[in-house]
Amino acid sequence: MKILKFSVLAAIAMMMSCSEDQDDNIQTSDPNLIIKLKFDPTQERLNNLGQPASIPEGNAAQSPSINRMSANYIEFAPGAFTPLGEGEVIFMGAETTAGGANAIDFQNATFGGDGDVFLTVPLSQVTSGTYEWVRVSLAYQEGEIDLLVNGADYTGTLASFVGYNTYITSFDLNGNTFEVNDNRLQGFWAFEVEGYTSEGQAPEGATTVPNPLFDSSPVPQGSCVVTGEFENGLTITGEETQDVEVVLSFSINNSFEWTEVNFDGKYEPAAGEQVVDMGLRGLIPMVSN
Repeated sequence: MKILKFSVLAAIAMMMSCSEDQDDNIQTSDPNLIIKLKFDPTQERLNNLGQPASIPEGNAAQSPSINRMSANYIEFAPGAFTPLGEGEVIFMGAETTAGGANAIDFQNATFGGDGDVFLTVPLSQVTSGTYEWVRVSLAYQEGEIDLLVNGADYTGTLASFVGYNTYITSFDLNGNTFEVNDNRLQGFWAFEVEGYTSEGQAPEGATTVPNPLFDSSPVPQGSCVVTGEFENGLTITGEETQDVEVVLSFSINNSFEWTEVNFDGKYEPAAGEQVVDMGLRGLIPMVSN
């Protein structure tokens, strides 16, 4: 009898174990749309029209190392003629009027680095359909750039506020605090190297914002809405049982650009070389199920 009981218990335990193993392979929670970030220095360098762009004569550029980025808006567009705002808006960042005019709320922004998950949305909240394009309104970039000062090479940290308008109380670069407490328009930047800090404002309209749909679906000047095309489209059926992952791959190919005074290909702010562009140079969205 004891042997029989043991055999029955062992069989039940094996059945429970097999059931648990099978459950491990089943997604028990509702599936999500997962948005990840990628920054690629080898991805094609584009201009505002989404066409390949070289560095203008008299300028020089380098590919920065991006530590983190923030976006304020993400939209899936069904077609090339879908007006901005009439696609599927899956993310809208915090905004405020604390500085007067409506602005991105930097203190409550969402940030992500290379390879990070920037956003997770239940697929049940995404309208079913096929989307050919994605639009991302960029807000902030922070990364490392190389520069030359008095013949010595340094690496500094650059903060670029590329959103249409940003309300900033304060922010920190390597332990150095910048107090603002006001709105800043697109092109505001701050820099830190070896404890030395500076800040400034790039010229209006100088930030490159690639939009291959410039003719059919233009975006407002200064909005920093970068547009990219899915290679084979993104289809949401509403019957997904697994997560859908979209990687937003941004080109940082020579995205930090300046005017040359000493034509050596090195950024020398002390020589009067001026930053003219900090915009990302293209967007390729990639889907994996």
